[in-house]
Amino acid sequence: MPEGDTVWQTARRLHTALAGKVLSRSDLRVPKYATADLTGRTVLDVTPRGKHLLTRVEGGLTLHSHLRMDGSWKVYAPGERWRGGPAHQIRAILGTTDRTAVGYRLPVLELIRTTDEHRAVGHLGPDLLGPDWDPDRALTNLLSDPARPLGEALLDQRNLAGIGNVYKSELCFLLRVTPWLPVGALPEDLAARLPVLAKKLLEANRHRPARRTTGHRHHDLFVYGRARRPCLRCDTPVRAADQGDGSRERPTYWCPTCQPGPAPAPGAPGTPRPNPRVQRRTPN
Repeated sequence: MPEGDTVWQTARRLHTALAGKVLSRSDLRVPKYATADLTGRTVLDVTPRGKHLLTRVEGGLTLHSHLRMDGSWKVYAPGERWRGGPAHQIRAILGTTDRTAVGYRLPVLELIRTTDEHRAVGHLGPDLLGPDWDPDRALTNLLSDPARPLGEALLDQRNLAGIGNVYKSELCFLLRVTPWLPVGALPEDLAARLPVLAKKLLEANRHRPARRTTGHRHHDLFVYGRARRPCLRCDTPVRAADQGDGSRERPTYWCPTCQPGPAPAPGAPGTPRPNPRVQRRTPN
């Protein structure tokens, strides 16, 4: 599941493969940009911004992409078999003489002026893995709507950029609060700790092939994906429920013993849901 650390890794792979090199192949397979041709232009850099990717090319252009749930970028050597999915899922191809980057299932792909990047990412809060990171501003953003459930506030990229469903659940567990706690009810000491802990988790995982929050040898995550399995702290079965503002429901995991407080009522849209696919990341 792409979150800030995954996108950071993807940007690094793309930058290593393409930056400073001239494009010899360009194919954007979305109707609006089907005739756009970037061949002959030098790739300047690939920069992550929260969960967004900005591939800047010579001539003041930026290819903006977002992975969301299922998107990925793969990098291949000449002659290597492409194995990111069937051909009809390919949305972008950027090739040089020695590497080809292929974007699969990209729900967002647009070619914009570099000077207009703010239109694509200007709404984002401080980036947990970016040079603009500001824990005080992130906390101020989170607390701006005190009645909002903490889990929803963490997922709002306008507050701070880079957290997704996995880190939302893991952060709430580490702070020993339920994701349904109104963010304004978060004790002051925990509120101050939240942005620092979030950054620590993403920084620790941006170089790892498998995301880990526990420090346990045999368990990567405390609660995410562990519905009905025993909590690693207290053995209480971990619960799972959908959480959202109505526009989009997100899977949320928590331990009702270690994280007391507000939770979905039994039978409400908070009933246990099946475990997702194993959250092990492979290069993309």
